[in-house]
Amino acid sequence: MIARLSVKRSAVWLSFAALSFACSSPHPESATETAAVPVAIARAQMADVHVRYEAGGIVRASKTALVASRIMAPITAVHVRAGDHVRRGATLLTLDGREIDANASRATAASSAASETVRAAEADVRAAEAAVLLARATNERVQTLLAKRSATPQEADQTAAALSSAQAQAEGAHARLSAAAAAREAAAAAADTARINATYSVLAAPFDGVVTERRVDPGTLASPGQPVLTLEDPSTFRLEVPIDEARAALVTVGGLADARIDEETVDRGEGWVQGRVSEVARLDPTSHTFLVKIDLPAGTCTRSGLFGRARFIGAARRALVLPASAIVSRGQLSFVYVIDAENRARLRAVSTGAEDGDRREVLAGVRESDRVVANPPASLTDGVRVSGAVK
Repeated sequence: MIARLSVKRSAVWLSFAALSFACSSPHPESATETAAVPVAIARAQMADVHVRYEAGGIVRASKTALVASRIMAPITAVHVRAGDHVRRGATLLTLDGREIDANASRATAASSAASETVRAAEADVRAAEAAVLLARATNERVQTLLAKRSATPQEADQTAAALSSAQAQAEGAHARLSAAAAAREAAAAAADTARINATYSVLAAPFDGVVTERRVDPGTLASPGQPVLTLEDPSTFRLEVPIDEARAALVTVGGLADARIDEETVDRGEGWVQGRVSEVARLDPTSHTFLVKIDLPAGTCTRSGLFGRARFIGAARRALVLPASAIVSRGQLSFVYVIDAENRARLRAVSTGAEDGDRREVLAGVRESDRVVANPPASLTDGVRVSGAVK
């Protein structure tokens, strides 16, 4: 009897406890119903989307000079180091020019000798012309005397022969003068060449710039065409990027392209800058790519060798888009909160495409005019009631 009373009391106690717990526990649906989360709402809609393509490349100075010697000679002094700023015409490097100077002196002396030879030939011409005048006058007098029978035919023949000889000598003198004048011009040209070659012993800066590379030291034998220094103009730069042939239609000479130079410039607040395509090189048959050169705006803070990215914008096309802020990334998957007829946010997987500014193309997962949460808070979960206006 006592055992039965104990069992009944335990059952009553458990029933009372269960009833009390049920009364004290809040109903989940009631809480959800009364706590609608305010959110911004957007609609999926068709819009023009511009195809964007990014490619990486290297920054180069727009003006670069590989300074090289035009003669073979030992280097006696290098006046600059890498990083030095130089002005146009500043001496960069000096070669041993003793042999060149000697050749220049010899050429100058030869030019002077040729000038003296011309002067001598001119004197010979004057003498020959005077002899012709004398021979002609003598021949005319003898011919006059011969007509009066005061001279013999032999004397007339002798004066005529003397006139012909004088004329021949005059022609020879003129020929020698022409040859001497030509020799003088050749000697003068040789002297000018020697003087020009003498200037090759000093290598000067072709423009204002910065020495970015020094490849030689004093004592090195400079060879013609072998670069010894690299000089760059730091005022203008360009980004050189290779793009594959399938993207060639996105690039035109004179067109605009966005560029971004390494993360350092982004941290300084420069980010993307707008450049202009200045050159599109021919197709490389090995890599099937085009080298595109993009002139960066003047004053862009960068230097040669840095990595950069270029962004090209193609023609517009119609596509279904959502605000990029509506996309929720979880690992490798993308989701959006679609608002159903009961104003509940339903998490739905989507397939996304190209990004155009603050919009993202949606390939699958939503339909046109579907309402989505434009900027879902981190606390938003599937099935929560939301409220808000379509923006």
